[in-house]
Amino acid sequence: MRADRGRPVRRSFLFRDVYLPRSADGAASAVATYGIPLSVAATTRSATLTGLAFALEWLPRLVAFTMAGTFVDCHGTVRVFRMACLARTLAALMAALLLAVPGTGVPAAVTVMALAPLTGFLTECSFIAAETAGSEASRTAGARTHRVQSVLLGIDQTAMLAGPLAAGLLLTHGGPAVMLSALAALSLLAAALVPPQPTAPSGSPEGQSGVRAGWGTLRALPALAWLVGGLIVSNTAIALLQAAMPVIVVTELGRSSADAGLIWSAAAVASLLAIAGARRAIDRWGLWPVGATAAVIAAGATLAIAQAHTYRGYVLLIAVLMAGEGGLTVVLRSLRSHLIPREVFASTLSLTILLLLAPFPAAGLLVAALPPDLIGHAITAAALLQALGLFAAFTRLRTLHSMPA
Repeated sequence: MRADRGRPVRRSFLFRDVYLPRSADGAASAVATYGIPLSVAATTRSATLTGLAFALEWLPRLVAFTMAGTFVDCHGTVRVFRMACLARTLAALMAALLLAVPGTGVPAAVTVMALAPLTGFLTECSFIAAETAGSEASRTAGARTHRVQSVLLGIDQTAMLAGPLAAGLLLTHGGPAVMLSALAALSLLAAALVPPQPTAPSGSPEGQSGVRAGWGTLRALPALAWLVGGLIVSNTAIALLQAAMPVIVVTELGRSSADAGLIWSAAAVASLLAIAGARRAIDRWGLWPVGATAAVIAAGATLAIAQAHTYRGYVLLIAVLMAGEGGLTVVLRSLRSHLIPREVFASTLSLTILLLLAPFPAAGLLVAALPPDLIGHAITAAALLQALGLFAAFTRLRTLHSMPA
């Protein structure tokens, strides 16, 4: 998970030191993110508890971003990544043992919901470390930055493809203890795959790290700020869909946990195809046209999802939505690798991800508070806001000369 500045990035280095640890960590993250709310929905069949579990998982992630960037800037990516993965391994193993041993007197839903905030915090710490290492490698690639970023995003989407489906199948056929054991195994594998050489910290003074440094950098980069603003609005709609989907699929449509996981796995396939296409399209037409096209696809799909009432409709439309989101994410990652200075990269990355993920716990709380028959209206409102937000962001980006072609 390290890159030497000024040297070409070799494929063997990328595969061994960047892509492999990122793959294992992404798989663990996907299992935790989708498996914990699914387990609550399957065991309680309660929209309130499912939404609460979703919020409990995401709120600590926001807290993590206020600290993880500073940790990485001061201590290096390898140390932070390894410690976060090992801690997640221990937490998942302890919860699995508690669920597997009879007579503890602790309900399964309580155990899993208690685990949610801890795994959420540790997952984002490992993600910031892995993303910083990947961005450093892509920065050394120069004009081929978007190619490295598309591979990294492809790894994330492949984890999204396998993670939700695996979590649903493990819950359906093995129960929460088996699912958490798989989470522990993936986390341990990620820690073991990190190269032994520690990554040198960026050397930025402690006073220049953290949220304050991130805000200063974001204000100085209007192209990045406008894109992040548009994606915040877009993520509000996606967060609401993700929080509501267990309720819609398991409770209202009467499908299984595996069916709920299959929706996001199908979406990951569409996203992977879109990422591959976006890489070639950016080579030919540039960042702005590809981003604007992806924004139109994402906004249109969300508006259509608000009117869907069948399982097949949700599968198809969410796949289209995530294809658009895949293109948008390639643009975002390429843009921030081009623009953000290395000395404050982890801190600025932490802030941008904090802003992008802020809608997720809010969406969980909203699903917990709303009556099930009003969830569809909330999705419609979020879809309209998504369309307006993306339109405003890409209209402004069109006039900014600082945005790379």
